[in-house]
Amino acid sequence: MPRCFWCTDDPLYSAYHDHEWGVPLRDAQGLFELLLLEGFQAGLSWITVLKKRERYRQVLFGFDPQRLAQMSDEEIEDLLQDPGIIRNRLKLKAARQNAQAWLQQDDPVALLWSFVDGVPLINHFNERSQVPAITPQAEAMSKALKKAGFTFVGPTICYALMQASGMVMDHTTDCDRYLPCSAG
Repeated sequence: MPRCFWCTDDPLYSAYHDHEWGVPLRDAQGLFELLLLEGFQAGLSWITVLKKRERYRQVLFGFDPQRLAQMSDEEIEDLLQDPGIIRNRLKLKAARQNAQAWLQQDDPVALLWSFVDGVPLINHFNERSQVPAITPQAEAMSKALKKAGFTFVGPTICYALMQASGMVMDHTTDCDRYLPCSAG
């Protein structure tokens, strides 16, 4: 099956590409999880995060923002000993801070989707070189999220979130997922 240039033959990566990436996601819990995972990915490969995703679900209370917002410094210190996750104090504190900011939003799903006017942007890129790392929409999202108290939400992370959650459909035209995801 032809896949996007970034997808390796790793079964976990292939399953993520084939069933999740680029599919519109409007579920608050799912979007919150992706937001945090994209932050954990900063500076690393996405496959590294995917391999640790299940452990994150276990130790971060199923990505429950209510519980994460109350995570103590001691719990963060304990997590820094867990080899099943990316042990980065700043990223773990960002998860707590982002949960707090998430809970302050009237409708965080509507907020995130507002940067594409609530409708997926369908791109028609033929080549890897055409796929951007940052767009004006991602820059606007980053600015708004930072203003709202979020962290680890730079424009590159925001664009990756937009791609992953289907706000933007960036499967290339040679990918098997291009037509199904373009159809909406």
